Amino acid sequence: MTTNLNLFPRYANEVTALTPEQVRNPISAAALNMGSVKVGSRNVQMVYAPFDHVNPGARIAIVGLTPGKQQAVNALLAAWRSLQGGRSLTQAAEEAKVFASFSGPMRSNLVRMLDTVGVADLLGLSSTAALWNGCAGMVHFTSALRYPVFVDGANWSGQPNMLQVPQMRSWLETYTGAELASLSDAIIVPLGPKVAEAMLHLANNGQIDERRILTGLPHPSGANAERIAYFLGNKPAHRCSTKTNTAALDSARDGLRARVSGLTCL
Repeated sequence: MTTNLNLFPRYANEVTALTPEQVRNPISAAALNMGSVKVGSRNVQMVYAPFDHVNPGARIAIVGLTPGKQQAVNALLAAWRSLQGGRSLTQAAEEAKVFASFSGPMRSNLVRMLDTVGVADLLGLSSTAALWNGCAGMVHFTSALRYPVFVDGANWSGQPNMLQVPQMRSWLETYTGAELASLSDAIIVPLGPKVAEAMLHLANNGQIDERRILTGLPHPSGANAERIAYFLGNKPAHRCSTKTNTAALDSARDGLRARVSGLTCL
């Protein structure tokens, strides 16, 4: 069965009809509900927001956990304004997906780590910073759970485990698995261990090539500042706290460099 990677035409009328209050709180819009499941006493809900646009020429896919509420609101607002202004479905979807990108320290940390393991060289760039400045056609942004997921109305942060809940695992395979399968030439950069685990599941499921998954990068969040500094060689092991497993980071860095180097042969 072929999965339709673009649900925007199906939801365009619902997005256009949203009230400003529903745009600001998409969980309240019944027309955007894509499914829900009870996990113990918690209610897990997936809500539609226009994160459908796929960059077919991407050579690198950066995968987060799931769009948060603010990302969903921004994407819906952009699509709503575009549709109200008479823009085409394609234009509206592309404008909405801009909000899947990210900025600030997290981007800087990710760029430096990708450059350190050789991704810029692999892509023929002086730095992967160019992916956000002039070479956007080379990068695709997505999430392990492509559409926003909430637990009891709050942003889902990885619990319950998406691989242990059949409905959530189906969301991963049906949407993100099919999306990444369509980008067969792209390397895949999972942000954080939960996303890495999900990508390896998709590889075991035959949807993506495990050789192209760059597992082992510390999450680029500022909360990982010490681990990132050590990974980049900016802080020596003897100055790191006991919370930082320097041996594991050494192994991850070396493994990533070897994997990226090996990708030139694929």
